[in-house]
Order: sequence, then C-alpha cells, then structure tokens
Amino acid sequence: MSIQTANNHRENAEIITGDSLLCKQKSKEILEKIHMPKGLLPLDDIEEMGYNETTGYVWLRQKKGKEHKFKMIGKQVWYDTEVTAFVENQRLGRLKGVKSKGLLIWITINEIYIDAKDPEKITFGTSAGISKSFPTKAFEEE
Repeated sequence: MSIQTANNHRENAEIITGDSLLCKQKSKEILEKIHMPKGLLPLDDIEEMGYNETTGYVWLRQKKGKEHKFKMIGKQVWYDTEVTAFVENQRLGRLKGVKSKGLLIWITINEIYIDAKDPEKITFGTSAGISKSFPTKAFEEE
C-alpha cells in the first residue's frame, strides 16, 4: 500500500497517541470487536494506535520491534515498529509488520483469520498462499 493510500485511511480515524496502556487497551477492544483472540497482538510501548472504523484500517506504532513466543504452540513471532491491517469480522487482512519463525527463517504473515465453520482454529497466511492453522486458544491473553 502506498503512503498516500495509508494517509487516506488515517484521515477519519480515531487516533490515540502517547498513552501506551490506553493504546494497548484499545487494540484489545478492536480484536474483541472483530471476534479475534485478545492476545494476538502482544505489543508493548505503543506510541500510536489508530482505527478507521469505516474502512477497517488499523495501525499500531511501537517504540521498537518486539519478538514474542506463544508458549502453547512454541512459535516465535516478530512485530515490527509499525503493524497495519484492514480488519473485519474474524479477519486481519493486508497485514504488514508481522513475521513468524519457521525452521530457521522469518516468514512474512499477510493475513490472519478464523473460519466461521471451525472457530477453534486460527489460520496465518502468507502472500505465497502458504498457510498454517493453530488452536485459537493459543492466542488468548497469557
């Protein structure tokens, strides 16, 4: 997505800056609103959080990138300084700023979704069409 397009989606957004705890709380509220696990984005030191409810565009900017291990499944995930996505019910699409470690390399994740037919599984997809599913409960708050 171009910078101009991202700026267009930020124009009418609700934006929170400076209060890391409030930003984190709001990001969890959005995840809950779209029926996704609240522990999916375990970011710290969030400097800015924005949400355009009309377009579904969300961004989170943190002071530095963060590596997190989801203990239940033993997976390492990297969150860049800025994470963006378009959100809708049970889906984060056009995701940017998230990578998962597979074997010895980091793999860019571009969508995360829960299939309505099987809400016990959450699927992570790449732009190459490769996807992997895990138990949804592995991404609840730890």
